Amino acid sequence: MATETTPNGAAAANARNSAVVRFAGDSGDGMQLAGTQLTDTSAILGNDVATLPDYPAEIRAPAGTVAGVSGFQVNFAAEQIFTPGDVVNALIAMNPAAFKAHYKDVEPGGIIVVNETEFSKTNLKKAGYEPGYNPIEDEAIDQQYKIYKVPITKLNQEALKDTGMSPKDVNRCKNMYALGIVYWLFDRSLDITIRHLNETFAVRKKRPEVAEANIKALKAGYFFGETAEMFPVRYAVAKAPIPTGKYRKVTGNEALAMGLITASKLAGKSLHYCTYPITPASDILHYLAPAKNYGVKTFQAEDEIAAMCAAIGVGFAGQLGVTGTSGPGLALKGEALGLAVMTELPVVVVNVQRGGPSTGLPTKTEQSDLWQAMYGRNGDCPAVVIAPQSPGDCFNAAIEAARIALTRMMPVVLLTDGYIANGSEPWRVPTESDFEPIEITHASYTPTGEKDDPGFAPYTRNENLTRPWGIPGTPGTEHRVGGLEKANGTGSVSYDPTNHQTMTRIRAEKVNRVQNMVPDIEVQGDEDADLLVLGWGGPYGSILTAVNNIREQGKKVATTHLRYLSPMPKNLGDVLKKYDKVLIPELNNGQLRLILRGKFLCDARGLNKIQGKPFLVEEIEQAIELLLSGEWGDAEALYPVDGNVDVNAQALTV
Repeated sequence: MATETTPNGAAAANARNSAVVRFAGDSGDGMQLAGTQLTDTSAILGNDVATLPDYPAEIRAPAGTVAGVSGFQVNFAAEQIFTPGDVVNALIAMNPAAFKAHYKDVEPGGIIVVNETEFSKTNLKKAGYEPGYNPIEDEAIDQQYKIYKVPITKLNQEALKDTGMSPKDVNRCKNMYALGIVYWLFDRSLDITIRHLNETFAVRKKRPEVAEANIKALKAGYFFGETAEMFPVRYAVAKAPIPTGKYRKVTGNEALAMGLITASKLAGKSLHYCTYPITPASDILHYLAPAKNYGVKTFQAEDEIAAMCAAIGVGFAGQLGVTGTSGPGLALKGEALGLAVMTELPVVVVNVQRGGPSTGLPTKTEQSDLWQAMYGRNGDCPAVVIAPQSPGDCFNAAIEAARIALTRMMPVVLLTDGYIANGSEPWRVPTESDFEPIEITHASYTPTGEKDDPGFAPYTRNENLTRPWGIPGTPGTEHRVGGLEKANGTGSVSYDPTNHQTMTRIRAEKVNRVQNMVPDIEVQGDEDADLLVLGWGGPYGSILTAVNNIREQGKKVATTHLRYLSPMPKNLGDVLKKYDKVLIPELNNGQLRLILRGKFLCDARGLNKIQGKPFLVEEIEQAIELLLSGEWGDAEALYPVDGNVDVNAQALTV
């Protein structure tokens, strides 16, 4: 590798198809930035990439403790990939707590670069190690991995001693020193990160001295890798064969924000995003707030209820109202979401799922809000529910959610999760020809002047049972809305029992008729397979990879993925009937499985993981093998629980 910032004559790199690198350290160690830069560099160099950021659950966990460890995993490959990787090939551990939290995820014989400077008695104690014990001096651990002890903090201080920066600011650059080592190990160019540092600090923040210090640390780490003769081997990952086009890296939250903006333009409406900050949905607000040039308006409400009601008000006023939250926030929005169902107004509700219940695991992923999205409101209160399958897919899912809400006059719940919201992947930038406009016709009414003129009837229906969208201020379309039951047609308050049953069924049938907009599901894999692996949401990549791996072994397996959860595709029942065995991996206790069993009498089995972590490919492969072999009873060993807890720990349930 030879670039203007990378010296010629570097040692030849061993080629490999992919590499999984994880940075881990304290929250203030800049691990997310280092991981993001490795991701950006790899994507620009032509690799396929997938990431898994891992944030501490506590906002101010004590420094040096395991609870305060922040991590960022990057998988970059010379082939198409769908997951951030099951095992870590190289771990960068910036302190003992980071080592303790992550070293067991490294493959046997894998690389662990430890910041030796930080392995002091004090830091070892903070990490929970026994007095006198140092894990990087443990022969048993040393025999399992290739541990390289690099005094990163000390070497970074020496490299920046003449910059005139304070010791605190110097230490903030050590993540770039560590990144430089990784760039040398995996034959990465420094140029992309150098350009980023200059643009961020020298240009935008007018702090050229900060850019210069970080660049100096980055180069020092790179040259340490080259000259220290510590690392006997370095690695290279070639470009991935991907379809031609213009690509950029996106996170799920970023793609969703761009999708909402695009939907507003396709509909000719202004986007109003009403929200209350909550992890891991807050980044959507961060991306939309600066987008005023696209006509976006953002409103940070005092609570979740106010945010939901404000979004409904936007729909009443004739624009695109969106609110975003995570699990506990969706619970608080429940009553007002029922108001949107009753008034039949368009609104998009984004729920970035996290571990629950209550505050739960705020920075970890889960899929446990499906029942809440579908049924978590008083009364018979149906809503459309859509779930994207990857970070890039959040863009298209946002457009589709807005299209259904605006054209069918109803709330739509968009279920993402922490894994795809924070994860990133290369995304092909669409062109204008890729989009269809969102056609909307607003109501109008001209009074006849006759004494018996019934006036504008806001609850009349078209063939889709959609009521007219009358905008306040439009002459002749004056009408009332509210939470009391409406008379079909006139919209007057009605306590008539028969009308209530009629309206309840109409609201349910409105959701059912959205099925005409839902494409049939497509099955990938063997047509004569005995086993179908069906998923929804974030586990898509792990499921697809596992099924492909099993098929490469000559075994008959098929897979499909549900994007539309309410209503479901028309052909789903027929597809399920074709297979003797159905496996449903979910990051919950089996919510979709129970729905499909009740709806289609499908004897599905569930692989259920509730650890705040996404599925490993290996876990799904093991479940497939157990089902194919008929040894389902041994599956509880996949997710053992605390042996002191008397609970049925079966992860795969009959």
